[in-house]
Amino acid sequence: MKKITRDKYDLLLSTNPCDIFTYYNVDEMHGLNLKDCKSYNNTTKDAYIAGWCNYIPNSDRHFVFINLNRCNSEIETFGLIMHELMHLSFDIHTDEEQLISWAENESYKIYLKLAQQKRRQRGNTSNVPAPCPIGGGFNPTDT
Repeated sequence: MKKITRDKYDLLLSTNPCDIFTYYNVDEMHGLNLKDCKSYNNTTKDAYIAGWCNYIPNSDRHFVFINLNRCNSEIETFGLIMHELMHLSFDIHTDEEQLISWAENESYKIYLKLAQQKRRQRGNTSNVPAPCPIGGGFNPTDT
């Protein structure tokens, strides 16, 4: 599990959807549970958790979890990030335009950060943003 502390939340990245439970040392959280996660046939096309946004246990801070095994293409990756950040934005904004714009802008930042990490993994050190699939073996501990 890789944790990236953001201003309003903690971004959690893993290739295993069950890691979120072990990361917070809980068997159940917000209606989901480790037992069901472990017994689920988690694949790149279907998973117990693709992404998740909620409160950190015993905290008033949020987490956003992204299951990197579900990041099979640029569009799926960006869509998953945007989806979870929209959930978060509903909790922190009331104005519709601010709600949508914040989630969109934060999604760009997170996507570009992940894409740059993936390019570095592949040996491309260019700072020029370029489309890049995030899935396909991305290991968040390599950063």
